[in-house]
Amino acid sequence: MAKPKAPRRTLESYSVKHISKTIRAGDCVLMRPSDPAKPSYVARIERIEADGRGANVKIHVRWYYRPEESIGGRRQFHGSKEVFLSDHFDVQSTDTIEGKCTVHSFKSYTKLDAVGNDDFFCRFEYNSSTGAFNPDRVAVYCKCEMPYNPDDLMVQCEGCSDWFHPACIDMTVEEAKRLDHFFCESCSAEGQKKLQNSHSASRLSDTKVDTKRRRRQ
Repeated sequence: MAKPKAPRRTLESYSVKHISKTIRAGDCVLMRPSDPAKPSYVARIERIEADGRGANVKIHVRWYYRPEESIGGRRQFHGSKEVFLSDHFDVQSTDTIEGKCTVHSFKSYTKLDAVGNDDFFCRFEYNSSTGAFNPDRVAVYCKCEMPYNPDDLMVQCEGCSDWFHPACIDMTVEEAKRLDHFFCESCSAEGQKKLQNSHSASRLSDTKVDTKRRRRQ
């Protein structure tokens, strides 16, 4: 007669010795990929389990997919540190954990002063079977009508407040950085008139320019 399996118990936390970090449910971690040539997998820990002796520790995870792992592949507006929270759940050994990481909300990520190697952001949930995203619509900007990519520099029109990629308005990045004021094609005539009538116009820039943030070393 087969010996019944010992019941497993849920752990509130677990110290992963090979990375000198303590993990808990809700933490995000980097997992060793099966192919060493690929970047680390990103996952969120849902539960930590051990056998009755506290050994054979396993983590129940929910995978984040990188854009290139999705059915549609990487698109122009996907950030270099963007991941999608998928419906793919799995059980893995703690031995495959390479480190802890942080998956920020999109809003929080765009406010970071510096982005480290362990910083990611998520603005979509992803159905790994159908390739569908939630939400299925996001705000679009510029003449190209693309969602915002936080890696790209954009300039804001002082008239309509829309954001534009320099390349889409026949401008180089260097030219965009030197702008004192910017009005898009639709707002240009009215904007120039406002500037000419303004007694407070100066060379100090009021134009909002989003630049690619630096990486922490």
